Amino acid sequence: MGCGKTTHGKRLAKSLNYKFIDLDQWIENQTELTVAEIFSQQGEEAFREMETEAIKTLSKEEHVVISTGGGAPCHNKNMDLLRESGLTVYLNLSPKALADRLTYSKTKRPLLAGKRQEELVPLIELMLSERLPFYESAEIIIDGLDGIDERMVNAIKLDS
Repeated sequence: MGCGKTTHGKRLAKSLNYKFIDLDQWIENQTELTVAEIFSQQGEEAFREMETEAIKTLSKEEHVVISTGGGAPCHNKNMDLLRESGLTVYLNLSPKALADRLTYSKTKRPLLAGKRQEELVPLIELMLSERLPFYESAEIIIDGLDGIDERMVNAIKLDS
């Protein structure tokens, strides 16, 4: 959450001349509900199942950059699905940097709903401690502050 997956994903897709797909947006388009509405009406487990089905569907696409939500790689063996279908990238940022970004984000985050600024860093630290093993199994790990650069694009082109 908040590491810049959509921003960097769009830049990467443009550099590679690939299509860009934001997984949450794709699910919202398919269900005609926002992620927040899915969480509140159907619960997190139902949303995680939708993510898995979306990953299975989208992983058949070629020449596409897919930006997943922060929890997607951590459920239902989704990271395995993602790694089997393409190159995975983890944008690493500190909990403080993430909290700062999320405080001013216009995007509503169901897992952060109702949280005050001072609660964000400890919550993000907890979430990262649970998610880090999945994130760190990505083929490429980069500093989220550096973003996608020409070396990254060339490495991905070589891997394709």
